[in-house]
Amino acid sequence: MTSSTRRAPLAAADLLRPTGPVDAPEAEDSWAAPWGFDLRSTLGVLQRGTHDPCTRVGAGRAWLCFATGDGPATLLATVEPAPAPVTDPDPATAAAPAAGPVVRLRAWGPGAGTAIASAPALLGAGDDWSGFDGNLRARLPHWISEARRRNPGIRLPSTGRVFDALVPVILEQKVTTIEARHAWRYLAARFGEPAPGPAPARMSIAPGPHRLRHIGGWDWHAARVDDSRRRTVLRAAEAASGINRLGALALDEDPGRKLQSIPGIGPWTAAETLQRTHGHPDAVSVGDFHLAAYIGHALTGRATDDAGMLELLAPYAGHRQRVVRLIGLSGFRKPSFGPRLSPLDHRGR
Repeated sequence: MTSSTRRAPLAAADLLRPTGPVDAPEAEDSWAAPWGFDLRSTLGVLQRGTHDPCTRVGAGRAWLCFATGDGPATLLATVEPAPAPVTDPDPATAAAPAAGPVVRLRAWGPGAGTAIASAPALLGAGDDWSGFDGNLRARLPHWISEARRRNPGIRLPSTGRVFDALVPVILEQKVTTIEARHAWRYLAARFGEPAPGPAPARMSIAPGPHRLRHIGGWDWHAARVDDSRRRTVLRAAEAASGINRLGALALDEDPGRKLQSIPGIGPWTAAETLQRTHGHPDAVSVGDFHLAAYIGHALTGRATDDAGMLELLAPYAGHRQRVVRLIGLSGFRKPSFGPRLSPLDHRGR
């Protein structure tokens, strides 16, 4: 009889705790947010579940482990509260309020410098809400406008790393969240490389295109990835260099259409990817199993289909993804019906 190799789950307190000292980064900098800034609501969309091997985001701290053109990197972003303004009874000499918090950035590994340079875009520095917060916001239902008021620090991140964002999205095609997260954890933990520096336990750099192309059939089976998704990942891996060049394209150059030239990548996959790589403010995940019904219930009180969802969101063209995110942040939940779908375990079949 062989003993089990399953590792004990990490305690919640350990998920963001570094494995070593954090005082000797290969590169460091800071970014002063010119507005209120919320790290969790901005970067949380990049994390695939609580135990994501590559991304861990907390209230004021985030660890991101990824490959760059110069090699792997571990990036730690820590929010330091903005200093309080100095009060003075004389308004002419009183200090102006601080613009926003400072995000301290530290990175380890061969790609540390590249990771630091990409961090402002990652944190949403280029995301402009001014068009939304003007006349458009006034046309929103009050409860969505209130969600914006309560979440002034949300920004849409732009990682620029298209292949990295694409693979976990492909794994999410037409399966439950539980199944998709299992597949991502299995592949990243088993075939990724250890994250450099003092990243929290069990964090890793996701396997790149070359490594993915050499994963055996049994491991795809153990990851619960069906042939359709496996083939799409492998096609993407073959085209990885071209896919990554899409990260440099502006949205008006339509990188989503170019991404869909790869068989197995449709509008849903492209939208989910560009929301993360380009901070696309208008990308709607058409074809999502739940989203249309969710938006329909939120805006009309009844379910709708994709066409109905797009019609409901049409008045907010240019900012439809912002509206979707704010509905989620509002706490709205649509009615649930029927039993939950249990994930299938094919390992013993």
